[in-house]
Amino acid sequence: MDIFKVIQKELNVRLEQVEAAVQLIDEGNTIPFIARYRKEATGALNDEQLRELGERLTYLRNLEEKKVQVLTTIEEQGKLTEELRKEIEEAMTQVAVEDLYRPYRPKRRTRATVAKEKGLEPLANLILLQMADKELASYTDAYISEEKGVLNKEEALAGAMDIIAESISDEADYRTYIRKITMDEGVLVSECKDEKIESVYEMYYQFSEPVKKLAGHRILAINRGEKEKILTVHIDAPEERILLYLRKQVIVRENPYTATFLEEAAADSYKRLIAPAIEREIRNDLTERAEDSAIKVFGKNLTQLLMQPPIVGQVVLGWDPAFRTGCKLAVVDATGKVLDTVVIYPTAPQNKVAEAKEVLKQLIKKYHITLISVGNGTASRESEAVIVELLKEIQEPVQYVIVNEAGASVYSASKLATEEFPNFDVGQRSAASIARRLQDPLAELVKIDPKSIGVGQYQHDMNQKKLGETLAGVVEDCVNHVGVDLNTASAPLLEYISGITKTIAKNIVTYREENGRFKSRAELLKVNKLGPKAFEQCAGFTRITEGSNPLDATSVHPESYQAATSLLEKLGYQVSEVTGGIKGISKKVADKKRLAEELGIGEITLEDILKELEKPARDPRDEMPKPILRTDVMEIKDLQPGMVLKGTVRNVIDFGVFVDIGVHQDGLVHISQITERYIKHPLEAVSVGDIVEVKVMSVDLTKKRIQLTMKIGN
Repeated sequence: MDIFKVIQKELNVRLEQVEAAVQLIDEGNTIPFIARYRKEATGALNDEQLRELGERLTYLRNLEEKKVQVLTTIEEQGKLTEELRKEIEEAMTQVAVEDLYRPYRPKRRTRATVAKEKGLEPLANLILLQMADKELASYTDAYISEEKGVLNKEEALAGAMDIIAESISDEADYRTYIRKITMDEGVLVSECKDEKIESVYEMYYQFSEPVKKLAGHRILAINRGEKEKILTVHIDAPEERILLYLRKQVIVRENPYTATFLEEAAADSYKRLIAPAIEREIRNDLTERAEDSAIKVFGKNLTQLLMQPPIVGQVVLGWDPAFRTGCKLAVVDATGKVLDTVVIYPTAPQNKVAEAKEVLKQLIKKYHITLISVGNGTASRESEAVIVELLKEIQEPVQYVIVNEAGASVYSASKLATEEFPNFDVGQRSAASIARRLQDPLAELVKIDPKSIGVGQYQHDMNQKKLGETLAGVVEDCVNHVGVDLNTASAPLLEYISGITKTIAKNIVTYREENGRFKSRAELLKVNKLGPKAFEQCAGFTRITEGSNPLDATSVHPESYQAATSLLEKLGYQVSEVTGGIKGISKKVADKKRLAEELGIGEITLEDILKELEKPARDPRDEMPKPILRTDVMEIKDLQPGMVLKGTVRNVIDFGVFVDIGVHQDGLVHISQITERYIKHPLEAVSVGDIVEVKVMSVDLTKKRIQLTMKIGN
């Protein structure tokens, strides 16, 4: 198999792009670095394409290793034919290789192996070859042996049938056909295991759907219901057609003395050996595909969440709401430094509203607070009511935002939070995190395990290793896309930068604490364990403002500084002019191809340098929708069908999106209500963080369910 050509066809790119990308990956370059600084080599493959390429490269290389292992094992047995070798070498999946290897794989003790030990294989071959020309009973006398445990003719025939059943089961072509027809025509059925009780799985108590039409979210929901022992699940396959197929394959000529036995053996082989295995394989395949889809959606949602625009230049009051233990507050200045913390008790059972308002008024005046960031957890609604009352009583222009606090409690109890705030309790840390995740969502959310951020579906039911790797890749891409300020970035943020490990990230912070601000990117090479390769990978993603070289504040890589300086000179600019941005610099270049050749760089790199010189260190998050700032409150009981409201998309899943409309209960917009045009997935139309206009369709106060539509004209 030519791995490069397979990947080229799958990704629909040029062969030289694949070859270049694989070489760069094999040389130890990171995906963000390749995507940003090796565009000429890869033909500008983006990080998503490169990650997919990397995954397929790993799979196909593992597949080739498996083939070598299988071929070696079969050859050692002396059973490798040229035809079998060709079939194995041309196999495109692990499943196909396993099917071909099955007859030669060392087996655990089975009914067939026991029968072979009893010397019944020749009898099985006689039946299988359909050579018997009279009643089989007359052939069995020679196989009766009390010593071997074959006491009569019936036992001899039963043992022979077990051997035949296993040999049928081991045929790769049979399994391929049965797997395909079961996938194409099978029906997945789920039923309530015991007594029908009210649960989230009610719709699956008497559920059936063709296997090939099953949606990913249903597969994961059914799997969870089965795991919790509420549902029983099986696949109904077209059994009659499968048995007819096996009969035609096994009975090559109608010999009345062997046909009945072969038909029985084929039926036994399918029901006892093939069907259970095929059902397991199909369900595993369905689960894997559903997980891959869910992980992809989770990744897209996480990207949008991490790339929410920061609210800069404001002093924020972080509010971690609670009842009995009180609401924890943290005042955080515009740089993210915690100025003050306090606990107030405006909620039940204390209900000290007046006292709490007084404390809040003092904090607002003392620190010039302009924004309150309220977590959306327990007591959030009651806290919001107090805040709205307060805002009506004060003159200062203060607004508030309800922030998704998913993961705040995980962070506040973590070792990292303890190191960051050693003198704070978990509530104070949580309040600080809630404030900071509004000021700079990316910098704060990287401190939390991505699986705990709350923008996925069934994340606890899927392959945790694959989920973790994918989400870590998403965070890495986001952090590198934005870049980090080398003099303010925390260790958790730095460790996501291309080429920087956890140890190096800590070493950078230590170096900064011991030596003061970094004055240039080149100074990174003085950091312990940060060598030339790591520097090459990370330098372009770090930023130094007011450093010795204005280019250090841009995404221009140090390897291109000479080219950038020469470019500026040719166009009549000084390097010092880069700081404020050089408007219209791109328009001054008449022939980019010739200029790129003169500078000794690629044309794509030249384009990137020009864009950066025009708008240095631009933040890609500025293009994302800003959060909705509120000054008033609404409750779910205030909602009426027909109301049109603005809301924020909080989560996107396979069957719709959840929208925060400010009533402490997200409303669901079903996929059919997102847009007039047909879409296969909600992500085709909306993303996490989008500000959307929705209309209330229905409200169920008892179940706290809100149905919304984005088809406002309907």
